Amino acid sequence: MDLYHGWFDLRPGVSDVEFADHLKRYMDHLCDEGLIAGWRLARRKLGLAPPALREFHVTIETDGAAQLDEAFKVVSARSDPVESLHYAVNSRVQNAFFCAL
Repeated sequence: MDLYHGWFDLRPGVSDVEFADHLKRYMDHLCDEGLIAGWRLARRKLGLAPPALREFHVTIETDGAAQLDEAFKVVSARSDPVESLHYAVNSRVQNAFFCAL
């Protein structure tokens, strides 16, 4: 199992509930297509985190580097339905950074 981590803040005025709904649609689509194995969204509590970390953290699980590469290939093709789902998430975040472990 490989993990792809993303930390980010929401853009000003973006509802956390609205964002979570869009993220669920996007991630569930990737799961349904076999492009990822699972995912999880977490939110910092009580400000307890190192200063460099953002308010939200998403963990994306893949069955290996090949599955992650395939997911990137599909998403980077920028074709629907993935592009619309990705945009609905990406346009609502700021200060994002990612790493694969």
